[in-house]
Amino acid sequence: MTDNTILIKNALILNPNNFEEKRQSVLIKDDLISEIADEIDESNADKIIDASGKILLPGFVNTHTHLSMTLFRGLADDLSLDSWLNDHIWPMEANLNGDYCYIGALLGAVELIKSGTTTFSDMYFYMEDVARAVDEAGIRAVLSYGMIDFGDAEKREAEIKENLQLFENCDGMADGRIKVFFGPHSPYTASEELLIKVRELADKYNMGIHIHVSETQKEIDDVSQEKGLRPFEYLDKIGFLGPDVVAAHCVWLSDEEIEIIKKNGVKVSHNPCSNMKLASGISPVSKLIENDICVSIGTDGASSNNNLDLIEELKTASLLQKVSTLDPNVVNSHEAIAMGTIKGAEALGLSDEIGSIEVGKKADIILIDTNSANMVPDSSTLTSNIIYSANGSNVDTTICNGKILMENKKLTVLDEQEIYEKARKAIKNLKEAI
Repeated sequence: MTDNTILIKNALILNPNNFEEKRQSVLIKDDLISEIADEIDESNADKIIDASGKILLPGFVNTHTHLSMTLFRGLADDLSLDSWLNDHIWPMEANLNGDYCYIGALLGAVELIKSGTTTFSDMYFYMEDVARAVDEAGIRAVLSYGMIDFGDAEKREAEIKENLQLFENCDGMADGRIKVFFGPHSPYTASEELLIKVRELADKYNMGIHIHVSETQKEIDDVSQEKGLRPFEYLDKIGFLGPDVVAAHCVWLSDEEIEIIKKNGVKVSHNPCSNMKLASGISPVSKLIENDICVSIGTDGASSNNNLDLIEELKTASLLQKVSTLDPNVVNSHEAIAMGTIKGAEALGLSDEIGSIEVGKKADIILIDTNSANMVPDSSTLTSNIIYSANGSNVDTTICNGKILMENKKLTVLDEQEIYEKARKAIKNLKEAI
């Protein structure tokens, strides 16, 4: 046989394009979805998965994280963002190296696969080592180097060079599973000169941009004091914004800034658990959605969350909007599923390839087992059962690019215990180095 074929039969298919619920079979050939039908001939399949009692949907898309920060899980809890960064995270990061980031990324990859995330967008350091982990893990990634210059011209040049080198060495790597974006950290850590240069280079190389914006009230105050404008007003003025920009957080937004986001086609990555834990505030997600702005979901790093479970994140996103607006109808379970799948794909410029169950799209597919105490009896809709009842541990099978990464809750690509041991040793060494 020339094709590597996987037949998934008897699945309850949840497609975020139309939310129709159908029991059908899906045929995967190599890395693509080849056929979706009521019945598919089994005779030519290399592998058959009986998905009776399971919900089939696209792999989740996490549009903002710092994967290697799994090493810092629980390191600094119950703190404001300012204290968390300055007093704990940045001192620890000073001792990072490529090996530590590789181990942290592998640990994060295990968690992503086990909880049904097949694509993630990452901003951090030693990103070529993160790319190495992505290659081994079999998942899909958009990688950006976190660029910080604080107005230093020499550091600015070095940061740009680092991100361009990542693009040159890793874009299209791992059978095309890796894509590279620019990653200016934020309007308060990246100078105006750096931001303008990033915009120019993004246009030149057709690269996306991943940036933190308007995460805390302090950021609004600091940028307003320095620039005389709120963050999105400032970024709009210097010509930085566009439909290729993914802005993480977007907590503190004026109505005028929401208009700026809409006008420029900026994509938003909502990170509710991190925003809640750091007491940063509540993003006006329901208002963004009302304005037809693309809102996706991110976990942020495991050091401020403290896990990468996107189902938990989506439930939190939905409930947080309901309680903050006192409207139970906002961010319903359909909208939440879309945030975690097709909207995430759209944010990353990958909606032609992933995010829904369609013939010709990449075979990034997960199965969620409904035969579990928290999933019985079935809810009124599949989306409701997933968003309000499930969690990452209900994911049974994870497939990315047509390759099975986990089946029957057992990883097929990575050695969990070996990675856990290396991660524990790594954080022990990092703590001793301070």
